[in-house]
Amino acid sequence: MLFLVINCGSSSLKFKLVETSSEQILNNSDKILVHGSVQDIGQDISTLEIHDGGLDIEKELEITNHHEALEKAMQILESDETGALKSIEDLDGVGHRVVHGGELLSESVVIDEKVEEQIEECIQFAPLHNPHNLAGIRAAREHFPGTPQIAAFDTGVHQTLPKKSYMYAIPRKYYEKHGIRRYGFHGLSHRYLRWRCAHMLGTSSAEIKVITCHLGNGASLAAFDGKTVIDTSMGFTPLEGLVMGTRSGDLDPAVVTYIMQLEDFSREEIDRVLNKESGLLGLSGETNDMRTLLGLMGEGNERAELAIDVFSQRLKKYICAYYGLLNAADAIVFSGGIGENSYAVRQRAVSGLDGLGIVPDAAANEELVGEEGHFSADSGNTDLMVIPTNEELMIARDCYRCLKN
Repeated sequence: MLFLVINCGSSSLKFKLVETSSEQILNNSDKILVHGSVQDIGQDISTLEIHDGGLDIEKELEITNHHEALEKAMQILESDETGALKSIEDLDGVGHRVVHGGELLSESVVIDEKVEEQIEECIQFAPLHNPHNLAGIRAAREHFPGTPQIAAFDTGVHQTLPKKSYMYAIPRKYYEKHGIRRYGFHGLSHRYLRWRCAHMLGTSSAEIKVITCHLGNGASLAAFDGKTVIDTSMGFTPLEGLVMGTRSGDLDPAVVTYIMQLEDFSREEIDRVLNKESGLLGLSGETNDMRTLLGLMGEGNERAELAIDVFSQRLKKYICAYYGLLNAADAIVFSGGIGENSYAVRQRAVSGLDGLGIVPDAAANEELVGEEGHFSADSGNTDLMVIPTNEELMIARDCYRCLKN
């Protein structure tokens, strides 16, 4: 079956055309036929890029909204330039990444009027994301009338969290009245990593204990006991947990009110500091890019080295905590831009854990840059793995399952 997978941001539309089936899912042989994006939607000049292996197309256009962006992309996909799609009638469905489904939407689902209303209700939890996800859904409905639209949620898999993991120790009325609890994010990535890890180990996803580390500009961990997430590092918002590119991660709540008092900050100003000016950028004073920081560290930049050390130690603390919650792990998986490419960070995160049976092979680790593989030593009990994530593939598979069911 053929699916178009769409991921809409405030000024962007990313897409992949994916062929999948039950047999292809089982053999991990799904095909990504073409992928691309439209950037700077609503600006004077927007950029449309499409790639299908040997073909690279880039055009500068004037695109005012997501509907136009999708229309322009489809014109090229259906043209002789790519030959990727003979007709929109060949599409079996359109899959959409939706950041927040709250407690209402825990699994991928075919979108109807009620589902769309529920996604709108969750805007209160993700005001910077869900409105743009809805814009993509509405644009696709106009462009593909009659074609099933399927929503896949970043928060979905985390709805398996037990209450003791998702409840905060604040008055219960704030959960009951306002839905304040841990929701978790990056769920599509964590699900893919769990599935692929089990496939590589030759076992079932239902039987594996694995810690998945999605490490990019945004970063989070999840602890899976089979198909159940027993804990995850992001919380009510993506601000909680690990040190990230520009987000602070875990913080004493009193620090927030103290800075607001000292600096006479508004809610918007402290939100900007914690989400846009903290993390690796705040610690280094230079950049939020891990590759740049590693280069600066090599040149003797102490603040860059400190930023890397703080990032790695927070990561190590979470790995150890989740290892304890799981009572041992079959594997620890690293993914995302940092997890897939920064062997120095991986080495820092899992070194010195021999007592837990976590033993990296430094040479094997250094060889793994942006590719799938193992880097655990023979003396270790826990497999250490790098797996490039593929959220769009997970969405396409969900589309297939939704329509088949």
